[in-house]
Amino acid sequence: MCSFSVLWAGLAQAQTEAPLLLSVNEGSSSSGLSHSQAAAKYQWLADLISHAAKTKVNLVFTREFEQLDEGMRTGRFDFVMARPSDYPARAIRDYSYSYVSSAKPDGRCLIVVPKDSPLKTLADIKGKRIAMPDKAAYMSHFCTAELKKQGIALERENVNFLREQGAVVFYLESKLADVGAISSYSKQAAKWEQDGNRVLHKSVAQPYFPLVASKKIRPEQIKAVQAELLALSESEQGKEMLNRIGIERFDTGSEPRLRELLKWLHG
Repeated sequence: MCSFSVLWAGLAQAQTEAPLLLSVNEGSSSSGLSHSQAAAKYQWLADLISHAAKTKVNLVFTREFEQLDEGMRTGRFDFVMARPSDYPARAIRDYSYSYVSSAKPDGRCLIVVPKDSPLKTLADIKGKRIAMPDKAAYMSHFCTAELKKQGIALERENVNFLREQGAVVFYLESKLADVGAISSYSKQAAKWEQDGNRVLHKSVAQPYFPLVASKKIRPEQIKAVQAELLALSESEQGKEMLNRIGIERFDTGSEPRLRELLKWLHG
C-alpha cells in the first residue's frame, strides 16, 4: 500500500478528466452527520481511490435514499459505498455496477432480550411483543427474512416498528417489548452485551458496507483499488483509517453473497 504521505503526489499525476464521485451513505445514521463530519470521516477513502485509480475522486455524502438510487440509476455516482447493503446489491443487479469490496465483520440481525428475560430460544418469541427498526429500514427487511427462514412470520406476530434502533433498546429497557431486533454493527449491539443483556439469535452473515463501481471504471482500476483497500489492515496508519469508519478491514471475496443478497431478502 502506498503511504498516505505520498497520496497527494500521486494525485498530481492523475488524469485531467472530470473528477469521479464517491457516494457514501450510512443508512439511518446518515441524517445525524454533517458534511464536515462526513469529510473528516471519509475523505481519506476518496483520496485512496484517487491514488489507486489514477484519477481525481470527490466525496459526496448522500443522506437520502432517493438521491442515492437516482445517482446509481443514472451512473452519476462512479463509486458507491452504502451501509444498507441492498443498495449496492441493486446497483450490481440493475445498474451494471461492479463489485469492489465489503467491510468486515459481516452484518447480522441480532434478536435480543433483556438479561432477566425468561425467553430461552428463538421459538419462544412467538406471541411476544417484538420491537423492530422502521418498517422500511434495511435491517427490518434483513431480520424479517431471517425470522421467516426460521419459521417465524412477523405478519402474524405483535410487532412494533420504531423509527430507529435506539428506540428498540428503549422499548426493551422500559418493558414495552419482550424481544427486539438490532443490527450487529450498531452501537446499540455493542453496548447491549456489555451491559449483560442477551443475544437470543444471530442471523446468517451478509456483506456489510459494500463498495461498488460504475461501468465507467475499468477492471484494472478496480483491481488497483482492491489492492489498496486490502493493504490498509497491514499498517498502523491504515488501521487508524479503518477504525475511523468503524470497520476492521476490507474484504474482496464477498461478491457471490452480495449478488445473492436481494434474493435472500425477498425470496
